[in-house]
Amino acid sequence: MEYIRKDNSKIEFTTILEDEKNASLFRHFKGKEYKIITVAKDSENLKEIVIYQAQYDNKQCWTREIEEFFSKTDKEKYPEAQEYRFEKI
Repeated sequence: MEYIRKDNSKIEFTTILEDEKNASLFRHFKGKEYKIITVAKDSENLKEIVIYQAQYDNKQCWTREIEEFFSKTDKEKYPEAQEYRFEKI
């Protein structure tokens, strides 16, 4: 899959549903690692939602709008953080 961010940079990734053994690994700006299970559509507003899974502890699943998942980190609030909220490893 691929996604084009608001800054026009493109990110390519593989989800768990596409290829479980080779799914892309992402690091959240706070340091933990996650894999994207899939990208789905919200039934109410048709926005794309990322469904992703923690790669630590109990491997809990989370959801986030795709624009936010691939957005830049708030550098005013987190000046030492990586550039994007989630960065592909």
